[in-house]
Amino acid sequence: MKSYWIKGATHGTILELRDAPIPAPGPGQLLLKVRATSLNRGDILATIARHRADVARPGGVDAAGEVCAIGAGVTTFSVGDRVMARAKGCFAEYVVAESVLATAIPERLSWEQAAAVPIAFITAWEAMVQYGRIKAGEWLLVAGASSGVGVSCIQAGKYLGVRTIGVSRSAEKLKKLRAAGLDVAICADSASFAPAAREATGGKGANLAVNLIGGTAFASCQEALGEFGRLIVVGYVDGVMNANLSLEAVHAKRLEIAGISNTPLTTADRAKATDGFNRDFLPGLIDGMIRPMVDRVFPFDRLPEAKAYAESNALLGKIIVRLP
Repeated sequence: MKSYWIKGATHGTILELRDAPIPAPGPGQLLLKVRATSLNRGDILATIARHRADVARPGGVDAAGEVCAIGAGVTTFSVGDRVMARAKGCFAEYVVAESVLATAIPERLSWEQAAAVPIAFITAWEAMVQYGRIKAGEWLLVAGASSGVGVSCIQAGKYLGVRTIGVSRSAEKLKKLRAAGLDVAICADSASFAPAAREATGGKGANLAVNLIGGTAFASCQEALGEFGRLIVVGYVDGVMNANLSLEAVHAKRLEIAGISNTPLTTADRAKATDGFNRDFLPGLIDGMIRPMVDRVFPFDRLPEAKAYAESNALLGKIIVRLP
């Protein structure tokens, strides 16, 4: 089968197209014929923290596909089922996924829409529900609102009855996000959005801030929070991995700060997040209240072009790669 591998280089990362044997599913696993996969910044950056790819590794971390073989002990899926899942090596014609990390694709979703779901929406669930403990009526601030996870947070927040504030430097992207349900749009750079966010909340501050930008947005996220606020750090696409922490603000407002990374999680940890997504967000995808936002679709043989587009930061939502 054809498979793309990622390797760190002097300036960013490169993709290598290789021939590899079709894997066989082990106990508790599914073999998927990949129909579509998505690009995720943490995976394609591959030069930071625990995403590093100093030695080439299979790329791609989520996919939508058809079950074509089942490992021992699997009773939840059958050959021919359409599923979406997180797995390693999804930039390939076939991939093995743990059955506990797979979800049946709602009938209304295309392969491309389904491929936009697993990483983005499960990460959003972890940030908003598992660690952010967001409640209906609270204020959610998303720094980096146009990213795949950012759009997912806004869409899922609307579904949960949350009031949303999106931060981006692109007025055009924010206009489109307003049409998709964003309540308050702040067009600003990473270091100057806190006053506008506090004004939008009547001076009380946001209940939850999800930082998808990195160190340049950390101080503004912290300042934008109100009392008992929660700050979740999901990534650092700005490449700035250090930031000033105001102990006065953390102490005085009783702030909580947490990080989201898939790398240290066990399969059981990931399954817990998948179950949470299935319970809290999947019904919205089934009934159409949540509609994955696909920016562009590229054919499999143009994956390097899709990667370059992702690195340009022109996207709004998810970039999808379609396989035959």
